[in-house]
Amino acid sequence: MREPAARSRPRPAGERLPAGSLDLLALLARLLRRPRRGDRWLPLLWLVHPAGDGALGALLRRFVGRGAGRRVPHAVLDLSTRPAGDDVPAALRELHRQLSVEAFGAARLRFRHYPLADWLMHQSLAVGLDAQQSGRAALVRRLRDWRGRGVTEDPQVGGDSGLGTALQVLLWLLRRAMPSVVFRIAVSGRVPLVGRQYRWFMRQQYLAPRQSVTFLGFAERLTAGWRDGEHPAQVEKLLLHAFLEDLRVAYRRRFWRPGDWRRTAYPVLLLDGMTGDGVGHTLVRLLDEVRNETGRNDPLLVVAVAAVPPPEPAAVRSVREAEEAYDDWAEALPEIRRLRRAGTWLVVLRSDGDDVASPPGIAPPALVAPDPPWWSRRFLPAAVALLLLAGLGLWAHGRWAADCRPWPTDQVRVRVVAGECVGYSDTAGQVFNSEPGQQRLRAVQRRIFAQNRAAEEVWRRSDRRRPYLTLVYLGSLTGNRTRTDEESYVSEREELEGMATAQYALLKESAAADGAALLHIVVANAGRQMRHAGEAVRMLEGLARDDPTLLGVVGMVDSRTSTAAALRELNRVGLPVLAPTLSADRMDTNSSLYLQISAPNRDQARMLEAYARQVLRVTEAHVYWTTGERSSLAEDLYVSTLVDGLRERFGARLTRLEEWRTGRRLVQECGYRGVLIFAGRWSEVDGFLRALRECGADPPRHLLADDSFNRYLANPGLRASAPGNLPVTYVSKASLATCAALRAAQARRDDARGSFLTWIGSDDLLDPPRCRDGAGPAVGERVSLAYDASMMLVRALESLAARLRHADTGRRWEPRAVNPAGVHAEVLRQNAAGGYPGVAGLIRYAPDSGEPLAKRIALLTVARVPDVAAAPVEVFHCGVADGGPDPGCRGPG
Repeated sequence: MREPAARSRPRPAGERLPAGSLDLLALLARLLRRPRRGDRWLPLLWLVHPAGDGALGALLRRFVGRGAGRRVPHAVLDLSTRPAGDDVPAALRELHRQLSVEAFGAARLRFRHYPLADWLMHQSLAVGLDAQQSGRAALVRRLRDWRGRGVTEDPQVGGDSGLGTALQVLLWLLRRAMPSVVFRIAVSGRVPLVGRQYRWFMRQQYLAPRQSVTFLGFAERLTAGWRDGEHPAQVEKLLLHAFLEDLRVAYRRRFWRPGDWRRTAYPVLLLDGMTGDGVGHTLVRLLDEVRNETGRNDPLLVVAVAAVPPPEPAAVRSVREAEEAYDDWAEALPEIRRLRRAGTWLVVLRSDGDDVASPPGIAPPALVAPDPPWWSRRFLPAAVALLLLAGLGLWAHGRWAADCRPWPTDQVRVRVVAGECVGYSDTAGQVFNSEPGQQRLRAVQRRIFAQNRAAEEVWRRSDRRRPYLTLVYLGSLTGNRTRTDEESYVSEREELEGMATAQYALLKESAAADGAALLHIVVANAGRQMRHAGEAVRMLEGLARDDPTLLGVVGMVDSRTSTAAALRELNRVGLPVLAPTLSADRMDTNSSLYLQISAPNRDQARMLEAYARQVLRVTEAHVYWTTGERSSLAEDLYVSTLVDGLRERFGARLTRLEEWRTGRRLVQECGYRGVLIFAGRWSEVDGFLRALRECGADPPRHLLADDSFNRYLANPGLRASAPGNLPVTYVSKASLATCAALRAAQARRDDARGSFLTWIGSDDLLDPPRCRDGAGPAVGERVSLAYDASMMLVRALESLAARLRHADTGRRWEPRAVNPAGVHAEVLRQNAAGGYPGVAGLIRYAPDSGEPLAKRIALLTVARVPDVAAAPVEVFHCGVADGGPDPGCRGPG
C-alpha cells in the first residue's frame, strides 16, 4: 500500500498562501483522495500549533468544507468549546451525528453497529440476581421495539441487483409479519443474512463476548448498572471499534455493487483545540490502540490540532516536510505496527504559526471529492437495465409470444418461428395453441402433463423398480386459420388422446407390478404442415442427449417433404419413429428406425379401385387432388403418392386427373356416372363440396374420398354446416375401433379392445368420455392408432426389462440399460413372432420394411355429411383384422 513520494505533484491553487499551508494541504489532498485500486493507510496527524492561534483550525475547516457538489465527508470537534467532563462516548455521538447527515453530495454514511452499542449503554435495567429474569425480559422487549422502529437498517442482501432487492423485501415482510420469531432468529446469530450486527458483537474482541454465550447476555453487560463491573477502557474501545467497523463496511468495495465505488474520498475528523490530557487525546490514543489490537485498517483520517506534542514518543517534523514525513511513516509502518508500540499511527508535524497563516482575503482552495468511475455513476444501473431489456427484447423478438414462453426448465424448450411456437414441453407451463376453438387440444395436453407428474410419483413410490420411458409426440399443433367454433386440429388432438390413453392404462396397473412400464410424454410442435420440423428435431436432439429415458417419437401427422427431412434427422439422432397416420408410400426410406402404423397409399388406391370395380360396377374415374395452402404436389408426399397409386390402378380408365383449387367450379361433374374421387387435404373438403352443390338435383353418382376426409367429419362444427346432401364414401384406417366395433369385441371377450373401450370411457381421462352407455361421442380413429403406436414401444421396453433383470426382479430400473435403437429392434423381434395385435388391427412388417403388411383399412359411407348424429356405415374393407393370411378386399359380412 506504499505510495511513491509525491514531491513533484502540483500544489493546490492559491500560491499566495504560505509554503507551510501549501505543503500541509497538498498532503491532505493526497490522503483524502481514495485510490482507484486498494486503500491507503491513514495516519493520525497531530499538528502542533501555537496556543491560542486558531488560524490552522480555520484553514483546515475551510479546506474540507468549502467544496461545492461532491465534498469530503468530515466532522469537526472544537474541543475548546466542549463542556467540561466530556468523555469519549459523548464525542463519538457527536461524530456520528455529523457524519450521518446527507450533506456531502453523495449517499450518506450508514451506521449499524455503533448506534446499537450506544443505545444499549443508555438502557437502565434492574441490577441483582433477583431482578435478572425481569431485566432480561425488559431488554428483549426494548431491543425488539427499537429494532422495529428501524433505528438500524434492515439486513442488506445482494446489493443493487434485482435479486438483492427481492430478498430485502422478503426479509422486511418477515420482520413485519413475524417480529418476535424473526427477532429471536436475528439475535441468535445463527442464520445467514439475518442479524449480522448481532453476530459481529459476539465475534469482536473487546469485553470478552464469549463469556456471555449469547448476544442478549452480552448486551445486558453494556446497560447502565451492569456496566459498572466492566473495564471503562474496554467499553470505550468497543464503542470506537463499532464506529470504525461501520466506516469499514461503508467503504467496502464489492464488484456487484457499483454504489460502493462512488465513495472516492475518505472521511476526515478534525479535532481542534486539543490538549495533552483531554478527551481529544484520549480519542486519538484509543484509535491508535484499536488499530494495533484489531489489526484492522479503517478509512478515517484524523487531524488533531494541539498546542503541545502528544505524550507518546514520536518524531516531530515541520509542516514544510509534510509529505516526506508521511512517506517515511508509511515505509516504517509494517514493522512498527507488529511491535504494537504506543503512537504507531501518529505523524506529528510542527508549525511556527507564520508558515500556515492565511493572509487576509486569501482563502485556501476547496477540496472536492474526485468524480467516481464512469461505470459506478448513478445512471449506470438504469442504463444497464435498459440495455438488458433492449437486449432481451431483441433476443425475445422471434422467440417469445404470449402463448410461447421458453422458461429455462429441464423439458421445456420453445421459440417463435415465423409466428408459430415451435419446440417441446412436458409441463402445463407451456401448452401449445391458444387459438379460439382449440380448447379440447389444450385440455388433452394438460391431461398428459398431469399424468406425467402422476407417473413420476408412482415411479418414486415403486423405488424406481418399474421400467420408465419417455415418448415424444411430434405434430402440427399451430398454423391453421380457425373460427371460434371450429376445431382445426382434430388429428393432433386424437393422437394425443391415444397416447394419453396408453399412459392412463399403465398408471392403472397394480402398484406391485414391477414389470409394468410407466410412460412420460413430451409434446412437441413442428408448426403448420410440419414446416419447422427441422427446428423442432434440433431441440429434441438436445433432449435425447440429456434424457436417457427418451426412447422414441410418435406422431408426424402430415406426409410432406419437411416430414421426410425430419425423419432423416431423427434417424441421425438415433430415435425411432412410430407414425400412427402417415401413409405416403416409402416413407420408410428416410429412416431405418421408422415404423408406420397405417397402410400405405398404394393399399388405399387398390381398395378404391376394387370398390369401384367390384361393388359399384363402374370402370371410369375422375380424380381431383389438392395440397392445401402454400404447398405443391412435389412437397405433399401424401397426395402425390396417392395420385400415383390411383393412376397406376385405374390406368386408362382414369379419364380426368386435375388439381382443384378453392373457387374453381365443378359443373362438369354434374351427373357423372363414374367414380369421382377427392384425393386431397381435409382443409379443401368444404370448398369442394360447396362447388358440387351447384349440380343441384343432378350430382355425380359416386363420390369417394381419401382418409383425409375423416378429419373433416371429426369436426362437428364444420360437418354440421357442410354444403349439400351428397352421400360420401371415404377411407378409414381404424374401422375396427369404432364404438360399435369395440363393444362387439368386448362382448366376445377381446381383452385388448375391451380394455381400450374401458379406458376411453373413464370419467378421469378424455373430455368428453367416449362410447359410453351405448351412445356418446365417437372415439375418433386416430385415438386407437396412436394408442397402438405407443403400446408397441411400451411392450418392447417391458420385454427388454424382463430379460435384463430376470434373476432379480426387485432391482431398480436403470434407464441407460436400454437405448432407442434396441427398443426398435425389440419391436421388430416381437413383430416377427406373428405381429402386434393392435386395437385398430394386426400390425406386422416385412423384413427391412417399415410399412405394415396387409393392414386393415375400410370404406365407410355417410348418407348426409351434415347429419352429425348419424354413424358411418362400413361398406368395404381390405387387409387382415386379427391374424391369418390376407383375405384381400371384400364387402362386410
